[in-house]
Amino acid sequence: MLKIAILGAGRIGQVHAANVARHKDAQLVMVADPFIENAHALTALWGGRAVQDPLEAINDPAVDAVVIGTPTDTHVELMLAAANAGKAVMCEKPVDLDIHKALAAEKALGEKASRVMLGFNRRFDPGFNEIHQRIAQGDIGDLHQVVITSRDPGLAPLNYLKHSGGIFRDMVIHDFDLARWILGEEPVEVCATGSRLFEPSLEALGDYDTVMVQLRTASGKQCQINCSRQAVYGYDQRLEAFGSGGMMINDNHRETTVRYFGAQHTEVRGPLLDFFMQRYTDAYRLEIDAFIQAISNGSALPVTIHDGCQALRLADAAQLSADTQSVVKLN
Repeated sequence: MLKIAILGAGRIGQVHAANVARHKDAQLVMVADPFIENAHALTALWGGRAVQDPLEAINDPAVDAVVIGTPTDTHVELMLAAANAGKAVMCEKPVDLDIHKALAAEKALGEKASRVMLGFNRRFDPGFNEIHQRIAQGDIGDLHQVVITSRDPGLAPLNYLKHSGGIFRDMVIHDFDLARWILGEEPVEVCATGSRLFEPSLEALGDYDTVMVQLRTASGKQCQINCSRQAVYGYDQRLEAFGSGGMMINDNHRETTVRYFGAQHTEVRGPLLDFFMQRYTDAYRLEIDAFIQAISNGSALPVTIHDGCQALRLADAAQLSADTQSVVKLN
């Protein structure tokens, strides 16, 4: 049994704690959170010991691995501490909001980086994963274009947005990682545009509420990413992969698959799911499963700190492109 500690008992920590506790090959042994009452609430549900200091969990010899779900500005410190203590690590994205700090962390890890996984959960969504596998099998021939739509149902609290790093580093970074993974190549050119169409107060933060990004790889493959912080109809998550031999689409998830036809309505469908933890329930579970399996059998982790740094590079390039209204080329 892999003995795991959860660092951070907030929203994402609660998801990971439940998935670890339910896993047949893992045991939740500790939850750490500076707000100790939150840690106690989580251990009351899923077991383990509640502590206030994450370093206490990291340095406990009973802990084999840690899952970091703490605020972004603590990720590097805790990741390095855990790796140096001999623990396997799964850390939520991003590595950091500062690319220089992220790259320094990757360098500091050295060989220990092989035991650090980044939490880009969308790679583990069954639909996205199937498309990735079928592209590799040649089901749509040579891949030419990828279109990603990612829209939140509503604006996050402004208090959160002040410290989020902006829409490209906070929200679109998931799509940058997904794009790299699906394309199978690194983008070398980024062209982004950003607007404030419904939340003018974001101007003071240098942030946007609506963005579009175009990526191009060295071989000419293209990806378009469409993001908005407000989709009144629900959590809009779609992906289209187009190639020389066909196309595949991963569509939105709904509360029900039933469609209604009547005298006054044609093909009325249930609403989209309205929360990322509902939409990606399976992805979070499969992500933890992949982490536990890789650590247990010594295989390579499926998402690395290098992936985290590359996604952050794209986020920085998109921010620069949108701010300067120019095309940014990457080495």
